[in-house]
Amino acid sequence: MAFEPPQRLVRALGETERNGAADWLVKLPELVQQVVGLRELTVERVQAPGGRSSLVVLVRQADGTPAVLKLAPPWARPESERAALAHWGGFGAVQLLDGDGDGDGDGDGDEGVLLLERLHPEMSVRSLPEAKALLEAAGTLRRLWVEPPAGQVFESVAERTGRQAEAMRTSATADAEVAPLVDAALAAREELLASAPQARLLHGTFRQSKVLAGERMPWLAVGPDPVVGECAFDLARLVRDRVEDLIASPSGASITRRRVKRLAESLELDQERLRGWTLFRAVESGVRARRVGRPQDAELLLEFAGWL
Repeated sequence: MAFEPPQRLVRALGETERNGAADWLVKLPELVQQVVGLRELTVERVQAPGGRSSLVVLVRQADGTPAVLKLAPPWARPESERAALAHWGGFGAVQLLDGDGDGDGDGDGDEGVLLLERLHPEMSVRSLPEAKALLEAAGTLRRLWVEPPAGQVFESVAERTGRQAEAMRTSATADAEVAPLVDAALAAREELLASAPQARLLHGTFRQSKVLAGERMPWLAVGPDPVVGECAFDLARLVRDRVEDLIASPSGASITRRRVKRLAESLELDQERLRGWTLFRAVESGVRARRVGRPQDAELLLEFAGWL
């Protein structure tokens, strides 16, 4: 099949600080051909713009059933995603079609390959009016907050944010302009981790565009980067959805504070803990965007963080 990876994926891999990103992209066409052949799949098209860390291909299985083939590099933790999807079992999240979460797949060389139920990629909750979108997204997220599977090792919030904190400190040392926000974000993290509530299995990278329309249920989550920790960490990314609209609004700061309050109350979470994790995640994303050469994204995120 003629193959051209989406430009969004190419750009994101170009920004990554991971070794091997370029090599993985070069080998991707061959990997697609291999997996499609082994699984007897018929390719319809590559989904564009697609994701930033994986290739998504719309396919049909041998019996004609529509499905989605997802291929991700090792640093995107695809086997962690597999384990989480298997544990959720289709409740609140896309259904895994190719295994029980052991990471073995259906054939040799299947690391980083997932076969998923077909949703409607063109229709996310982001297409709804803002208030309705937040309500539906929050309801979907609540379903995912379950006890982690016994014996399954997922990265913890402390571990993930610890790596991020080190990169933030390095950036603050080299860039005095972001240092005050970085200091505030790191202080918030330390305080939050000192008194963390009960841990749950979390989506890890949840936002409106990660919730797609389905057939089994109206809305289902996709693309988790699962992590174990407190629920406020997961909800924090949703707070800043449509950040460009918030920044453009003359009342963006007050809207943001009301959003934190409303989301915390709707999911019975502590408002201050949600505010703290929202601050940390916004600053981390803003500093990273600045570091990899996306100044416009960085400016939006850091201005948003300043409201918190």
